[in-house]
Amino acid sequence: MRQFWTQGPVNAEEHYVVARSEKLADYVQRVKQGRYIVLFAPRQTGKTTFFQNALDALEDEGDTYLPIQLNFERYVDSTPARFYPHLWKRLCQQIVGVFQRRGQPMPAALSHFLGRAEVTDHLSMGDFFEHLGSLLEKQRLVMIIDEFDGMPQQAARGFLHTLRDIYLSRCGPRCPYSVGIVGVKSITQLDYDLSISPFNIQDEFTLKNFTPEQVHELLAQYTDEVGQSFAPAVIKSLHKQTAGQPFLVNRLAQILTEELDIPKSETIQIHHFSQAYTRLIEERNTNIEHLIINIRRDARFEKMLMRIAFYGTRITFTLHNETVSELATYGIIAKGQDGMCQILNPIYLHCIIQALKPLINGLEDEYFSEDGPIDFTEYITQTGQIQMHILIENFKDFVARAGFRILQVPKTPQEFVGQYLLFAYLDEFVKIIGAAMYLEVPTGRGRAALVISHKGQTYIVETKVWRSERGYQTGKQQLAAYLKLEGETEGYYVVFDHRQNPCPQVETDTVNGCTIRSYVIPVLQERPSR
Repeated sequence: MRQFWTQGPVNAEEHYVVARSEKLADYVQRVKQGRYIVLFAPRQTGKTTFFQNALDALEDEGDTYLPIQLNFERYVDSTPARFYPHLWKRLCQQIVGVFQRRGQPMPAALSHFLGRAEVTDHLSMGDFFEHLGSLLEKQRLVMIIDEFDGMPQQAARGFLHTLRDIYLSRCGPRCPYSVGIVGVKSITQLDYDLSISPFNIQDEFTLKNFTPEQVHELLAQYTDEVGQSFAPAVIKSLHKQTAGQPFLVNRLAQILTEELDIPKSETIQIHHFSQAYTRLIEERNTNIEHLIINIRRDARFEKMLMRIAFYGTRITFTLHNETVSELATYGIIAKGQDGMCQILNPIYLHCIIQALKPLINGLEDEYFSEDGPIDFTEYITQTGQIQMHILIENFKDFVARAGFRILQVPKTPQEFVGQYLLFAYLDEFVKIIGAAMYLEVPTGRGRAALVISHKGQTYIVETKVWRSERGYQTGKQQLAAYLKLEGETEGYYVVFDHRQNPCPQVETDTVNGCTIRSYVIPVLQERPSR
């Protein structure tokens, strides 16, 4: 039986696979036109699998192409003096390997050349390719370079200049005929003397996340093979929460089909999805850890994400802005229909907030007043429903009890302290009662809502920062529209008021047939003077 796979390249014999046939045909066509192609996308999005399939497709063209694949990951701490001789060695091994796989003898002249040639720098590399091209007869060398980001910084500029010279040269057969460069960061994001001119002949190629249809196609392969089906709501949530990111899609499917011990005779339901989601965001995996490491290194990333998600700030999506470009490359944000930045991947945002909020904020003892509940379990009715309005009312009172001390929460920007405290408060609550909490991104402006799922019930909490009375009222309309879209009739609207003279409010409105419970919570600006 095949598997959903997250530990490297996939193949249709052992794993469930999204074919991406149209993209593959597009890439092969560009190769046939002799393009030099760059593809930069986040890790574990299927790049390596895609290009291995591309090489196989070129092999099927017969002897027309000589496709080879290189990987620069191992060179990350190398020097040019070590990089170029090793590169030459790998080139020779790959070329010999193609002839061996085809069961063909290598031409004597080519064998003699590979045994005597040397590559020590970018100049000798250019000479090597020029001579190689004259010996390949009618074959065209196609070279795909994976993990290009690992190239030694000192070698990159000369390497790219040489490829550019080869591409533009009109003397003799071009070798390599086509080059594919694969990495995480784009050339503009890699600091190569602040210049992209060495490789401005590239043809940009994008490998997008799975579409809803492709997620359905992937899961359907499992259903056809095993007989176990997925409820439509599961398929919808799986794509919505992952934005179709291949690793996350396959990891959630892995948990659902292999780790939760759901009988194969049962349909996988939405409560199973909530369990899988909780397990995913709590586990350690390299995909999310790489992401968090990159977010931690620049405070601008956190600030921009929080402003988009919880402030409703309109930020123009432009790849000319370094922060926007990097967050888009990591797969966290995307361009909305209005041209503004929007949150693309709710799971990534959830994990980032978990990582950035303090593990202990020092205020946990203030969660309950002396005459209030003893613990969070008292907010659950005998029938298993969450008394959400009382739970949030208690949070409002907790912020008031904590007063100026919320500004002393370590490593938390004051402008986000309300959102972080609410997230931590609800996160502890759902863990104690065995519920699941996740983020969703309502349509429009990219803002995020906290969604709690418990005993078949869904509770939606949206947060904002007070901007104006008009913005406050507009937020109710937006939440009502989102509730309608999700088939819910009641929502909770928490607004943090950072003004010097805040105006606390608690009110309930009926908006477009939905009940909106609103809480305007003051955030104390400074410690009162004695």
